[in-house]
Amino acid sequence: MTPSLEIQNQHFVMHQSGALFWEEKSTLLISDVHLGKVSHFRKFGAAVPKYAVHKNYILMDELIKTYHPFNVCFLGDLFHSDINKEWALFENWIAKTPSKITLITGNHDIIAPERFEALEIDQFDELIVDHFLLTHHPEEREGLFNFCGHIHPAIKMKGFGRQFLRLPCFFKTDNQLILPAFGAFTGTYVLEPQESDQVFVIADDEVIKV
Repeated sequence: MTPSLEIQNQHFVMHQSGALFWEEKSTLLISDVHLGKVSHFRKFGAAVPKYAVHKNYILMDELIKTYHPFNVCFLGDLFHSDINKEWALFENWIAKTPSKITLITGNHDIIAPERFEALEIDQFDELIVDHFLLTHHPEEREGLFNFCGHIHPAIKMKGFGRQFLRLPCFFKTDNQLILPAFGAFTGTYVLEPQESDQVFVIADDEVIKV
């Protein structure tokens, strides 16, 4: 199930991967992929399965096939840290991806801009498109609706008995939508919704409004 939102007469589809497709602009918004994180942790002895390296690329390929976006805009933290052996996988993915790639710089994006320029990736601190503000960190700005990431939002939901579930979510306020972290092997941060907020959790390969 992929529910949609209408914001300022524009239409956005929420995907269970954590991506958001902007129909009118044919743009796929993805936040906090943290490519290279698995290789980074394995380098220092963490017992992370090797197949986890490929999970993000498989998901991104599925999204490209599903939506055929003109543009893929990463809302920060595309690559986890310095270049490691996963950079070659990323270069190969860029080479075979037909969409234009844009990166909004996140706090983990410390790789030299020249590396992204060489791959024809446009990099910005933020972007304003019509009345929408695209950032990595949540940003409140008068007259603009903000799409962002960084927080890896989640909420706690009560299950049977005293069991609690911690589920990643799209977290919408009046003027902002925080995207869940896309990347495999990333943590979450629990938010407390206010009465006017809208929360769409990701569970069992579905996006569900709660």
